[in-house]
Amino acid sequence: MDATRRSLHAVAEQLLAGPQYRASGTIRLRVTADGFATVTEPASAVAGTALAAAGSPFPLDGATITDLAAAAGIDAGPAAGLYTDYTGVDPAERLRVDADAAAEVLHCLRRGDAALRRLAPGETPVLWPEHFDVGISAGEVNYGVSPGDGLIAEPYAYVGPWTPRTGEFWNAPFGAARPLRALPGSALDAFLAEGRALASG
Repeated sequence: MDATRRSLHAVAEQLLAGPQYRASGTIRLRVTADGFATVTEPASAVAGTALAAAGSPFPLDGATITDLAAAAGIDAGPAAGLYTDYTGVDPAERLRVDADAAAEVLHCLRRGDAALRRLAPGETPVLWPEHFDVGISAGEVNYGVSPGDGLIAEPYAYVGPWTPRTGEFWNAPFGAARPLRALPGSALDAFLAEGRALASG
């Protein structure tokens, strides 16, 4: 799953968020029913294991960022200067996107998006290309779900108060984190709600 997640992260960073930033001034992406997409122009998306752009699907597995950009007419590259934690995927590197692993990553993002909307209906979840996680900020607390990263190698949910908290609940450098495998069904909602209550208490 790591290789697929890294490749999807690179696509989000270099083929969606970066071009969108240069054209429209924002790196925010959104989770969709079958993947993720830009929020404004240029309109492009990942649907399953393909890039959907210029009215056509372009398979990701085995392709390069350079190839995909040329085929879809995209000004590829990350949003330079906005953050420092880039994926490091070379535009000439062959992407590795396994269908089953991609389905797991995208399911994680969809589940997170839905839980965040239930937690805070007035907030719009954002898929951030920097860490490839879907999150919101409310009351000076970050809430979100990640498909895994350099800190935690598996999908997890998190609560990150802007001001550090202490106590048993807070088990991560940024606040609290729990693996999604330990949060089946409504347990994800319960974890986020508990984090909100403890952060505001």
